[in-house]
Amino acid sequence: MRIAYLINQYPKGSHTFIRREILALERLGFEVQRISLRGWDSWCPDEQDQREHAKTQYVLRNGLKGLLLPTVRAFLRAPMRFLAGARLAYQMARESDRTLPYFLAYFAEACQVFLWVREFGATRLHAHFGTNSADVAMFVGALGGPPYSFTVHGPEEFLKPMGLLKKVQRSNFVVTISSFGRSQMYMLSRHVDWHKIHVVHCGLEPAFYETAPRRAEPAPRLVCVGRLCESKGQLFLIEAVKRLRDMRIEVELVLVGDGEMRPEIEHLIAKYGLAQQVRITGWVSSSEVRNEIVAARALVLPSFAEGLPVAIMEAMALRRPVLTTYIAGIPELVRHGENGWLFAAGSMEELTDAMAECLRAPIEELQRIGDAGYKRIIERHSSDNEAEKLAALFRLEPVVWLSKHRARSRSGLRLHDHPAGRKTTAIGPGERPATMAVLHPRPSRPDS
Repeated sequence: MRIAYLINQYPKGSHTFIRREILALERLGFEVQRISLRGWDSWCPDEQDQREHAKTQYVLRNGLKGLLLPTVRAFLRAPMRFLAGARLAYQMARESDRTLPYFLAYFAEACQVFLWVREFGATRLHAHFGTNSADVAMFVGALGGPPYSFTVHGPEEFLKPMGLLKKVQRSNFVVTISSFGRSQMYMLSRHVDWHKIHVVHCGLEPAFYETAPRRAEPAPRLVCVGRLCESKGQLFLIEAVKRLRDMRIEVELVLVGDGEMRPEIEHLIAKYGLAQQVRITGWVSSSEVRNEIVAARALVLPSFAEGLPVAIMEAMALRRPVLTTYIAGIPELVRHGENGWLFAAGSMEELTDAMAECLRAPIEELQRIGDAGYKRIIERHSSDNEAEKLAALFRLEPVVWLSKHRARSRSGLRLHDHPAGRKTTAIGPGERPATMAVLHPRPSRPDS
């Protein structure tokens, strides 16, 4: 089965979970076309990302002018579909915090993507993130492309108006990475579309955790992995390190990653005289991230807003305790006192107390917590197991929307329970009550 993946920027240091998902699907026999809107000129420190870069087609490599010919070709091929797609772009602009010119650009990008997936022979199109990549995927569908789906990560999708209701309504299915994410999508979509929303976790390959160290690390070093940005709370973390130093508690902090807030973070480090306690690595390869986690006593992530951070999964898979906030999907994975420490987001006192407790904990206690985290990750976040869930969704026949009368009279059509275990109904053309009819799935091999 041939499928196409559409991402705003790929590959990227903070998007390793997408690479793992694609490679896991290919191990199942899928042929995957990689399409990225931008990122052709980005440097990739990781060898695996360098290989992915060579396999990826880039929509905006030649700028917006390069989209003129694909847009004309899409119009000449199906003028009525083209006009319907342009009208959809206008409607999306009214439901989003972005203006019409942005959506016209997304529509032009969709014309190029449409031609590429048609040439590749993709039978499904999947976008990561519910932002502009999902808009482009929806426009590709409007142009006559394959059924589309998308994965929502959060928190950005939940905080800004971006027409998610319509994106879910027109999609084949939607994936969230946590039960919390699913609840947010329930809130932002119609009840009649809830059956489309599924949870598929981000996964880790066995190679990442099979060689996990057996012993806890005694050094008073904590590591924070993630983009240097407002939502991750690194400035808050620097304040906590200053408090610990003033309390004469020995602590080292390694910030693994880079981002727009690096100058401000470096300024705060210098202001407090923490150059001996805090180090910033910048973007590094996956193996270097792994090495930094292993060399630390624990991972600390004082996020203000999240989905379900991959860094937490990686630390737990490497038998390292996690100190983080009980927000979004994090408590679904981290259990306070069992495999980590949870504290209130924005509470300097609780963050400092958790860090101090971790730094003072005996090695045996850290070992117990690390082993519990390892076990939980193996149960919930195997890349191959999660790819199987996603593959099952790709293999389902596309939904056929029929009125009740046509659903009853059409021969050979069987109404059956949705995989979630309930009959589903939907709103058909003209917002009339309708029944969702699904053609009884034919047996399908992964490589079909």
